[in-house]
Amino acid sequence: MTPSWVTAFLDLPAAGHEASVGFWQRVTGHALSAPRGDHDEFATLVPSAGDDHLRVQRVGDGPPRVHLDLHVPEVAAAAEELVALGAAVTDDAGDHLVLRSPGGLPFCLVDRPAATRSAPRTWPDGRVSEVDQVCLDVPPGRYDAELDFWSAATGWHRRDPAPGSEFGRLTPDDRQPVQLLLQRLDDEEPAVRAHLDWATTDRPAEVAAHVAAGAEVVATHDDWTVLRDPGGLVYCVTRRSPRVTARTPAGAPRGWRGTAPPPRAG
Repeated sequence: MTPSWVTAFLDLPAAGHEASVGFWQRVTGHALSAPRGDHDEFATLVPSAGDDHLRVQRVGDGPPRVHLDLHVPEVAAAAEELVALGAAVTDDAGDHLVLRSPGGLPFCLVDRPAATRSAPRTWPDGRVSEVDQVCLDVPPGRYDAELDFWSAATGWHRRDPAPGSEFGRLTPDDRQPVQLLLQRLDDEEPAVRAHLDWATTDRPAEVAAHVAAGAEVVATHDDWTVLRDPGGLVYCVTRRSPRVTARTPAGAPRGWRGTAPPPRAG
């Protein structure tokens, strides 16, 4: 199975929803759509050109989180295939299905069309940035099964962790707005979780801009900086450059078109 598009959904508790949404508008430079849903709980971060791949949802109690929407032509058929791979359907919302991966990460199947990836944002100070990656934080006991599942669920080019590395990667062709990084955690946790990763041409300036917009720096590593938005959502700004041109990763089949950013991720 290969989804035609992948959207990252920010699930934001009501208490921090307004602060988080305003923050993500500022750091992406995207407009906010009119709210929709039975309780006006959904909205889209709308780029100036191209199709969106970032959406927000107001949820109840609990910590903020990120989930994926996989866009497929036939939701029921895709669900049957994914259940055979180890997923479980947890809700039928009418216009979409809610599932959980074998490691417990919630995601949705939708049939909304989208096809044009938006360009990275160029800022007045000259830096360029975009959210182009979702990192799945996977407990060690679930890692192999989760990597196998998402590899089959997407059909994307797979790179297993190198010896001594905790990172595997699934890279789509250049039409897709996000790629997936799978990080093996040090400790066991109840379920897989996810966070967003930024690519930028100037990491220090990008981090400074996010802090000025209301984020808090949680930790700084050689290749990425961990931040927390005003509503408590944790994400990373990495040293990867935004995807501008296609690059073929080592080991890819002849004729494969995709991107392979430098190692890590965040």
